[in-house]
Amino acid sequence: MDALDRTATARSSAVAQAIGLAAWLALTAVAAAAGAIASVDAQAFYAQLDKPAWAPPPSVFGPVWSLLYFLMAVAAWRVWRARPAQRVDGALGLYVVQLVANALWSWLFFGWHQGALAFGEVLLLLALIAATVAAFWRIRPAAGLLLLPYLAWVCFASALTWSVWQRNPGLL
Repeated sequence: MDALDRTATARSSAVAQAIGLAAWLALTAVAAAAGAIASVDAQAFYAQLDKPAWAPPPSVFGPVWSLLYFLMAVAAWRVWRARPAQRVDGALGLYVVQLVANALWSWLFFGWHQGALAFGEVLLLLALIAATVAAFWRIRPAAGLLLLPYLAWVCFASALTWSVWQRNPGLL
């Protein structure tokens, strides 16, 4: 292969990688948007709930979730890049399933005001995230690391979901 062929191959590869990153960002954004639709009235609903003193103000959630979704998409992209040398379908399938579970929580809690179901579902989400971290870690350790803030935040969100549900039996 001459230098011109190597340059063309590298350029093609760079374009494919950029398209791949854009696709993982878009897929993750779709999941975020699905949850956001359920959260249209979340600020008013959240304001009327009895919350523990350690609950963050509503203004924290948007920036935190934006950063987490970005890190999640980059992690998925890093795993996707490992193919075809490694089998990544199972890990990326877990990623998609946990995205669906992530969006569902917003519908259960904010959209349908189902505290018990939201709490049970966030525990399922935690298990899915932990499995995704482990699967990503085996393929690309850096991708697993990128998901650790998400895992930590959802651990916190689980405790918050429990506390808010228990404090608001008439609303959730």
